[in-house]
Amino acid sequence: MPMAPRLEVLSLTRVFQGRNVVDDVSLSVEAGQVTCLLGPSGCGKSTTLRMIAGVERPDAGRVQINGLEVFGPGGNIPPEERGVGLMFQDFALFPHLTVAGNIGFGLRGDKTLRVGELLEKVGLAGFGAKHPHELSGGEQQRVALARALAPRPRVMLMDEPFSGLDNRLRDGIRDETLDVLKAEGAAVLLVTHEPDEAMRMADEIALMRDGRIVQQGAPYNVYNAPVDRAAAAFFSDINVIKGVARGALTETPFGAFLTPGQAEGAAVDIVIRPQHLKIDFDRAGRGPNPTVVDGTPARGTVQRARYLGRESLVDFRMDFDGSVLTTSVPGVFLPKAGTVLWLMIRRDRCFVFPA
Repeated sequence: MPMAPRLEVLSLTRVFQGRNVVDDVSLSVEAGQVTCLLGPSGCGKSTTLRMIAGVERPDAGRVQINGLEVFGPGGNIPPEERGVGLMFQDFALFPHLTVAGNIGFGLRGDKTLRVGELLEKVGLAGFGAKHPHELSGGEQQRVALARALAPRPRVMLMDEPFSGLDNRLRDGIRDETLDVLKAEGAAVLLVTHEPDEAMRMADEIALMRDGRIVQQGAPYNVYNAPVDRAAAAFFSDINVIKGVARGALTETPFGAFLTPGQAEGAAVDIVIRPQHLKIDFDRAGRGPNPTVVDGTPARGTVQRARYLGRESLVDFRMDFDGSVLTTSVPGVFLPKAGTVLWLMIRRDRCFVFPA
């Protein structure tokens, strides 16, 4: 008989002032798995986290931890009895307690061994006697992580825990945190509004919008097979080539696109990311595989170019319809405004959606 997921949420709903701020949300997280609840501010992800933790009461649905229903028709188990660890963006350390005192705050009996183990695990051995005000932001974050993990929670809930950190520190702290979480084997639900963070940390991403999960899956699949134009745009900049379906084809600056399933005369959006729009410097017109790189080049005039460090972004106004498309070029490439160049497109990296 298969084991139940460590965390399972079924049709969770929260109504506020007549509006469903969380609307029929379902997800599951296995032990040792990191799932990121990703979405823009105000989409309901933090409310979902609070309901799972038990600090906010749902209007409908169920929450199960290790197969035990902690919220549902059968009752509502209080937060302190759910076996859940909580970590928030402000860390919420007790200023009057030492690092060791903070980590051991929720433990009973002899805390020395577990506190010492966690200090070692988060790279703060020897910091036990310090107070929070003596630590850097990254060190405080690690103390907050150790405190949340101290009671060995079955489920770890994290609400934007890295948003207060300096950008230069953030990636390293994320990786260290991920290593510790994996070693502890908890099921982790991480709330974030940053796609890069979700892609970096998650085994699975649940993309949330207007209170609902609109797409869920492995980071590779969510990024490379977006469910709609908004999902594609949430992960990166996009170009949108607009057209009209005519007999399963849509005319574009790069020739006719196959758009089966679109109604005759329907407006169509063909979405492509800047890195998949290529400049054809020799105007060869064909790549090594014509089914991947379209054989029809399109002419455009440079409107603007800017260098971003690892890449350059160049905006082109297309001769075909006057639309503006952006391509990214590795390294430094800063053509002058008014330069005419030819562009090619990766058809296998295009997404077709109804407009």
